[in-house]
Amino acid sequence: MEKTVFINLQQCCMIIDYSFFNLVLVKAPMKPSLIIFDLDGTLVDSAPDLNACANRILSQISKQPVSLTQSKTFIGDGVRVFIEKTLCFVGYSANLEELNEIERLFLKDYQEHSADLSKPYPGVLETLTKLKTAGFQMGVCSNKPQEASEHLLKTLNLSQFFRKIAGGDYYSVRKPDKHHLLQLIDDLNGTPKTTLMVGDNEHDAAMAKDGNVYFIFCTYGYSRVPIKEIIYDDRISSFSEIIDLNIFK
Repeated sequence: MEKTVFINLQQCCMIIDYSFFNLVLVKAPMKPSLIIFDLDGTLVDSAPDLNACANRILSQISKQPVSLTQSKTFIGDGVRVFIEKTLCFVGYSANLEELNEIERLFLKDYQEHSADLSKPYPGVLETLTKLKTAGFQMGVCSNKPQEASEHLLKTLNLSQFFRKIAGGDYYSVRKPDKHHLLQLIDDLNGTPKTTLMVGDNEHDAAMAKDGNVYFIFCTYGYSRVPIKEIIYDDRISSFSEIIDLNIFK
């Protein structure tokens, strides 16, 4: 006969199913006070500008453009990897010196055009306004270079909501290393137990899990793996749904 026993612990509920000998730990976070957001694919649909910039660079080396859909699969690991994957896709082999020069040209172009086509996702401005009014502290954790992250958020009138922005070159580590997130939390005088991480891909999920931070997964972003493979505590299909999650009630 199947029998389930519930044992209340301080931060979780332990469920022991004696029929299958399964152990499930259900996280019970404290009331959140700090929210950390990913940038690309979470707050901003930035792929169009990244794709346009990549294609301008490709035209300079006489290569055919890549589609927006393809460029989206290259996003998430920082500019250097985005460039390497783009070049690999079009069959261009660059030595280290060439790669460094292409990256320099890409960053210069992107800095000037990072907000030509990029837009905040629907509901971002309104929802961030509500969260700020409610007293939540907020920050941004992105693998996008620091200068580009700050420029994009400022241009889109979003930087006003965030106490601190930590791009991919801000600390000595970056996603999926948990210390990218944990250092930002510490700089904002927060704790992992009272922080929420909101992101759209597997790096965000892994970083939050390793840092013991509650993770809200944005299914509308640039995840490169199937949703069923992402480990999350909550999920949203549009940004404005954040406000309605039970974690805020």
